[in-house]
Amino acid sequence: MTRKKLLLVEDDPGLQRQLKWGLDAYDVLLAGNPEQAMTHLRRHQPAVVTMDLGLPPAPDSATVGLALLADMLAAAPETKIIVLSGNRDRANVLKAIAMGAYDFQQKPVELDTLHLMVERAFFLHAVQAEHRRMLQIEQDSPLGGLISRDAGMLKLCRDVEKVAPSAASVMLLGESGCGKEVLARSLHSLSARRRKAFVAINCAAIPEQLLESELFGHEKGAFTGAGRQIPGKIELAHGGTFFLDEIGDMALPLQAKLLRFLQERVIERVGGRQEIPVDVRVVCATHRNLKEQVAQGAFREDLYYRLSEIVLDIPPLRERCGDAPLLAHHFKNRCCATARRHLQFHPQALAAIEAHDWPGNVRELENCIRRAVIMAEGPLIMVEDLGLQPACAAVNDNVNLRQARDAAEYRVMVKALGRVDGNILRAAELLGVSRPTLYDLMSHHGIR
Repeated sequence: MTRKKLLLVEDDPGLQRQLKWGLDAYDVLLAGNPEQAMTHLRRHQPAVVTMDLGLPPAPDSATVGLALLADMLAAAPETKIIVLSGNRDRANVLKAIAMGAYDFQQKPVELDTLHLMVERAFFLHAVQAEHRRMLQIEQDSPLGGLISRDAGMLKLCRDVEKVAPSAASVMLLGESGCGKEVLARSLHSLSARRRKAFVAINCAAIPEQLLESELFGHEKGAFTGAGRQIPGKIELAHGGTFFLDEIGDMALPLQAKLLRFLQERVIERVGGRQEIPVDVRVVCATHRNLKEQVAQGAFREDLYYRLSEIVLDIPPLRERCGDAPLLAHHFKNRCCATARRHLQFHPQALAAIEAHDWPGNVRELENCIRRAVIMAEGPLIMVEDLGLQPACAAVNDNVNLRQARDAAEYRVMVKALGRVDGNILRAAELLGVSRPTLYDLMSHHGIR
């Protein structure tokens, strides 16, 4: 098998020979200066690098080493860089770690310790590469925008897969920020209309006077300022999917016109007399209780039944067991890639994420993580960076012993998998069980 490539950046020939001899299990690349190091990095793309901070032309200072560290992380952000330093270099080592170095070891080097550190760095790099590959597979799939391990959400995904090939109108119900548009796009991507347009409109974001024109379009001269003919959003979605977000905020007069379109499948532009046939699949969403609005006369009953051929309820984030830390890792990885930072969550920060109710759901969580990545000063995201309260203990009031045990076992496993970003080995270590035991428990509880 091809040996793993390890880059050693060291200007001392004697130490170069010592390190190459001690790390002969790897395909060792040697660099004595920053130029050679960057050449090897670009050409061979080693997963792990060890480097001395004191490099020529200023070996008595860490300036060149720190500059090289910044260049290497910018060129290959996923590379694990282990810094070697003298006993008096504590301040520079801390600076290197803050910049994104994986770990450090003081000189004189202990080869056994360094070998263990290098092996662990290779293992972590491989795990993270596999995680990125799995994320890419998820993003390439129709449901790739939805990340969850909760049983309720997984069932909802299966329902979406069943419903998508049909022509039925779908109503998505859920709180603001819980992922209604993501599921609407998935319905489109899994349908026979996926090669046509997906057109979305938010009924709450457009004034009532303009919404009719946005939906149905208008003819030239239909009203003041209508200088040319404009097709509406429904017409633009011909052959594809038309998504009506926040349908519960639509005014009653416009509801009647929408109902006529759903019944006849023809539209008339504002100021026009010609009926235009349109073939679209309608998906709508709202955070409101439409049945209550129907009872109060705020929403047409006939329109409600026309739109709700199939109703899918999306659970809020607080009811999705283990999803909050799982999504937090996902958003953190994405924000760190954009900001070119290398951050991890402090255990107390993950506990606070699990304990928070997230009234704004996934959108609130994403904004919170984006803020934390900006505000974090060191290599760890703290509770203070999130702007959340520390976690408090929860009480389980299930009185059936077997059900309570199964529920607690399931909840703890899902939380552990969420905290370690789906890494089975680390989850097993966190739970204090072997990997085969964890696989058996996951199979028993139906956790994928």
